[in-house]
Amino acid sequence: MNAKMTKLTPLLFAGAAAAAIAAAPIAGAQPAPPPPCVNADGTPCAALGNVNAGPGGGAEFAIPNGPAGTADAGSAQGVIPNGPAGSADLGGASGSLSPVGPGGSAGPGGASGCLPNVGCINIPVP
Repeated sequence: MNAKMTKLTPLLFAGAAAAAIAAAPIAGAQPAPPPPCVNADGTPCAALGNVNAGPGGGAEFAIPNGPAGTADAGSAQGVIPNGPAGSADLGGASGSLSPVGPGGSAGPGGASGCLPNVGCINIPVP
């Protein structure tokens, strides 16, 4: 039995090599294209709205009745209607969770924040 196995071993390795060579073109094929865009509820994605990229590196986008924002080399801002909004530039950042919700800002001079029906606080840089 041992003699048969030693004589069959090269044949098994040759078969495995042939299978690997035969499968190589399949493995090197182009990947499948990405699936189409689908929302969480299964409906197809709508067009993104307006997306503009400027030659200077800035960009802006706006989805009708939805989020909007801009960005360039020195600043960025974004807003979701009746939701969070924020902006940032080289001098600091500010934002709020909603038009009537908590908000705050921070910059080189310190930070401040407000909670509706509670109050505000300012913390200067020491």
